[in-house]
Amino acid sequence: MWSHPSMNAMDLSEGSVVKTLFRFALPFLLANILQSLYGAVDLFVVGQFCDARAVAAVSTGTQVTQIVTSLMTGLTLGSTILIGSFVGEKNHEKVRKTIGTTLTIFTITALIITALMLIFNSSILRVLKTPEESFDETMMYVTICTLGNVFICLYNAISAILRGYGDSTRPLIFITVACVLNIALDYLLTGMMGFGVAGVALATVISQAASMAISVIYLKRKDFIFDFKLSSFHPDAAIARKLGAVGGPISFQELAVRISFLYLTMMMNSAGLYGAAVVGIGAKYDVFAMLSATSMANALAAITAQNIGRGKAGRARTSLWLALSFALGVSFLFWLWAQLSPETMIGAFTTDENVIKAGIPYFRTASYDYMMTALVFTLNGYLNGRQKTLWTMISCTFGALLLRIPMVWIFSRIFGSDLGALGIIAPTVSGIMAFYTLIYVIWEGHKKKQIDLNPAH
Repeated sequence: MWSHPSMNAMDLSEGSVVKTLFRFALPFLLANILQSLYGAVDLFVVGQFCDARAVAAVSTGTQVTQIVTSLMTGLTLGSTILIGSFVGEKNHEKVRKTIGTTLTIFTITALIITALMLIFNSSILRVLKTPEESFDETMMYVTICTLGNVFICLYNAISAILRGYGDSTRPLIFITVACVLNIALDYLLTGMMGFGVAGVALATVISQAASMAISVIYLKRKDFIFDFKLSSFHPDAAIARKLGAVGGPISFQELAVRISFLYLTMMMNSAGLYGAAVVGIGAKYDVFAMLSATSMANALAAITAQNIGRGKAGRARTSLWLALSFALGVSFLFWLWAQLSPETMIGAFTTDENVIKAGIPYFRTASYDYMMTALVFTLNGYLNGRQKTLWTMISCTFGALLLRIPMVWIFSRIFGSDLGALGIIAPTVSGIMAFYTLIYVIWEGHKKKQIDLNPAH
């Protein structure tokens, strides 16, 4: 007899579609808000207690550290999708093997990435044209944060496993503890003790380590299906291949997107210290404005996986359109704020008048991306849940490498360091991606209906 080994797990294939979607997605949203506060609080505290040089250091440094998050995103979502699918099929043994494989691969990958980043951090910052005035502080921030890679990777792995079961509540609890600790340490180390950029970086690493430790201790005491003993960390070859097939394309697309944004960062850094600060602050609002879309996309991946596993494709599609409506609504509110009062958005992170003045035209144009990415993220979440990750990889890689990077290069040649012109690039690319992804989803759904009506064909 099948039973969920997670006491907070939900059966995502039963009950009201609206209630299931929002009950499962709400903890996702809250967890993503809290996780986003890591970098945002770092930048806020630095902006209050330090100068523009430190703001630029954290802004550029965060862009680099997000490389790790991008690499892990695919494996994280791949694990959620696989576990959700096996839960839908009620295959307990495959669920157990997937957990062991996920945690082992994440640990090994995190160690390798940490070693590589410690070696190449300086070269990466040079390639990004990090302003000389803030180079040393940026290097310090990135190096300290790199040492916390293992902690953040394992926390994300555990969260992915729980969400695959339909449990989005406990990951929220774990990240809440970490976020509260991070805020307290930011003010203690940077505000009170004057450690500057090093203080916010140390706060991030310590809080990430605490989050991972708390999640492991809690699950062990609750007799979780995985015992976290060293002998249990071994991958199953078949599951590893499946995880790579599902998660690999997602990781690749996320890395491609991150590379394209790093290229944009490089061009913005060329505009000087204030340009670097503006793009960093803008990136924080990108995250918050897109949280509803990100949360809905991640929730949709698990919901779709479970429902497809149960043969309920129609329920999965209904969840998609509901999630899309909600994500667009929230993104619109952030866009409206950026149009009416961009100075208050920038002013929340810095009191430097030069940064605020430079950022106003950038925020007004770049904010159109909030709604465009709401479309792209939500549609891709649904497709990922259907294990159409090859499509999303091709789509996002095309947008990142063949649209965004060439447009950044062309616009920088035509408009120079005009931040308002550079800001229009992201929404243009996302709009094109949203258009062809929507066409694909509609076409793929029509094709599936034809197959259902004509099974002999």
